[in-house]
Amino acid sequence: MIVEFGHFALVLAFATALVQMVIPLIGAHYRWSGWMAVASPAATVQVLLVAFSFAALTYAFVTSDFSLRLVVLNSHTDKPMLYKVTGVWGNHEGSLLLWVLILALFGAAAAWFGQQLPPTLRARVLGVQASVGVAFYAFIIFTSNPFTRLAVPPFNGEDLNPLLQDPGLAFHPPFLYLGYVGLSMAFSFAVAALLEGRVDAAWGRWVRPWTLAAWLFLTIGIALGSWWAYYELGWGGFWFWDPVENASFMPWLIAAALLHSAIVVEKREALKSWTILLAILAFGFSLVGTFIVRSGVLTSVHAFANDPERGVYILAILGIFTGGALALFAWRAPTMQAKGVFGVVSRESALVANNLLLAVACFVVFIGTIWPLIAEMAFDRKLSVGPPFFNAAFTPFVIALAIILPLGSILPWKRGTGATMRKMLPAAVLAIAVAGLVWAMETERSLGGPLGAALGVWLVVASLIDLWSRTGRGPLSGRLSRLTRLPGADWGKALAHGGLGITIFGVAALVTWEQEKIEVMNIGDRMTLGAYEIVLEDVSRVQGPNYISTLARMHVYEDGRDIGVLPAEKRVYPVAQMPTTEAGIDNGFTRDFYAVIGDPQTGGGWAVRVYIKPFANWVWGGAIIMALGGIVSLTDRRYRVAAGARKATPQPVPAE
Repeated sequence: MIVEFGHFALVLAFATALVQMVIPLIGAHYRWSGWMAVASPAATVQVLLVAFSFAALTYAFVTSDFSLRLVVLNSHTDKPMLYKVTGVWGNHEGSLLLWVLILALFGAAAAWFGQQLPPTLRARVLGVQASVGVAFYAFIIFTSNPFTRLAVPPFNGEDLNPLLQDPGLAFHPPFLYLGYVGLSMAFSFAVAALLEGRVDAAWGRWVRPWTLAAWLFLTIGIALGSWWAYYELGWGGFWFWDPVENASFMPWLIAAALLHSAIVVEKREALKSWTILLAILAFGFSLVGTFIVRSGVLTSVHAFANDPERGVYILAILGIFTGGALALFAWRAPTMQAKGVFGVVSRESALVANNLLLAVACFVVFIGTIWPLIAEMAFDRKLSVGPPFFNAAFTPFVIALAIILPLGSILPWKRGTGATMRKMLPAAVLAIAVAGLVWAMETERSLGGPLGAALGVWLVVASLIDLWSRTGRGPLSGRLSRLTRLPGADWGKALAHGGLGITIFGVAALVTWEQEKIEVMNIGDRMTLGAYEIVLEDVSRVQGPNYISTLARMHVYEDGRDIGVLPAEKRVYPVAQMPTTEAGIDNGFTRDFYAVIGDPQTGGGWAVRVYIKPFANWVWGGAIIMALGGIVSLTDRRYRVAAGARKATPQPVPAE
C-alpha cells in the first residue's frame, strides 16, 4: 500500500504544481494579491507530496519489494544496504523522481525565504519554477513511471550497475542534481524579471545566492565524479572529456560566469541583458546535460538511459523552456538599459573578460561534445572527438582566465589605475620565479609543469594579497583584527580563486610528470618504476557480499623504504555479469602510487599496471577549497538580508 500511496502522492504533486503554475502568474499579471498568495502554500504542499513519494520508492528498495519493476531492474537481496538506497536514483526513473524532489525543494525554499521579495516577483518566480516541475512531472508519470508493478514478481532482482556500487557514485548524482536543478532558480528569476520588465541591483542580489548554491553543488558533484573515475575505473585518470562529464561541466562554467556577472548588476546595474541571458543558458545547459545522459544519442561510460523516445521528450522540454525564455528575452532585452559606465581598466571590464572566457570555453566544450552527432546526421560520418581536441581548445581559456581573475578582484569599480594593479606585482614576481625554478629542476623539460606552477602560485598569492588589501592601513594588530571581520563573500572569493589555482597546478603536475609502467608478473616477481620497487606477493580469489574478486597484494618499496602492501582488485558481479576494477592506491601529499591488476595471461602471470601520479590529490583538494569558498560566501549575512534598495509598493486589490 505504501507504494500506491507514493504513486498517488506523485500525481497530487503534479496537480499542485499545475495550480502553482497558473494561479500565481495570473494573479501577478492582474496584481491580485489573493491569487499571488497561493504560490507559497502550493510550493510547500508540493514538496511534502513529492518527498512522500520519494520516501515510498526508497522503502520499496530497502525492503526489496520485487513486485515493483524498478526494484527488480536495479536491486538484489544480496546487495549492501547503502547500495539498495542509492539504487533509488541509480536509474532513469528514480533519478527523475529525485530531480523533481529537488526542484520542488528549491521552489519551497524560495517561498520560505523569499518573503522580502516584491509580491509580484515572488509569485512569478514560483510560477515559473512550478512550470518546470509540471513538465518533469508529466515526463515521469506518462513515460517514466517509477511505480510500475509486475503481474508476476520474480524471487530476486537483477542488481544495480556494478560501476554505481561505490560510495563516490552513491553521493555524486544527488549533488549534481542539486546543482542542475539549482540553476532552475536562476532561470525562474530571469524569466520572472523579463515578465516584470525590470532588472535592477536588488534583482542581482536576490539571484546570486541561488546561483552560488547551484555552483557549489555542481563543484562537489563534479569533484566526486572525477575522484570516482580516478580510483574506480582503473584508467588512472581524473577526467576523460566523456560526454556525461561534459554535461555537468558546461553548466558549471556558465554558472561561474553568471555569478560574476550578477555582481556587476548588483553593484553597478550594468550587464543586465547579458546576465539574464546567462541565467537562461545556465539552466538550458543543465537540460542539455539531461538530454545527453538519457537519450542515448551519445555513448558514455556512465549514461544510464538509452531511450530515443524519452530523449525526444527531454528535447521538447529543452526547446519549450529555453526557446520560450530566449524569445521573451529578445522581446524584453531592449528595455533593460545599463546604467553603469566604466573604463577599459576597471573591475567591470575584468568581469566582462571573465564572462566571455567562461562562455566561449563552455561553447567549445559543447561543440566538441555534440559534433559527433552533427557529423553523423549531416554528413553520415562517424567521428569521435577525444581529449587531444578538448585539451588543445580548452587550455588557452583556462590560462587567460587564471591571469585575469586576481586583477578583477583588486581593481576598483568604474575606473582603475596602474597603482592598483601594482599591488599584485609580488604575486607576479613570485609566480615567474617559481616557474623558472620548476623549469630548472625538470630533467625532461616541458611547458606544462612550469606554467601550471606559475598559474597556481599567481592565483593563491594574489588571493591572499587581495584579502589583505581589504584591511586598509594602520598597525598590524588593527589590520589582523579587521581581517577576521571581513564579510564572508570576501573570504569565500579568496578561497574559491585560491582553490582554482591549486587545482590548476595539480592538473598540470599530474599530466606533465606522471610515470607509468605495464608488465606481466608472476607471484614473487619484482618491477621497478622510478624510485619504487613493486613485489607481487599474492593473488587470491575472494568472495564479496555480491561479487567475486581477484585480489592482488603488492608490496611497495620507495628507495628501499617499506611503503606497505597495496590491495588491487578485479571484481566480477555474477548477477550483472560485469567486471569492475578497484585500484590499489598509496595516497601521499606530493604523489600517489597507483597499482592495477589486470587479466591473467595465457602464458601465466597477470598484467600489472603501476603509476606514479605527482600531486594527484591537489586536483580534488583544490575543488574542496573552491566548494568551501562557496559555503563561506553563503554565510555572508548580506545574502540573508533583503536587498532593501527596492521596496514593494502596495498594490490595489480589485473589488470582488
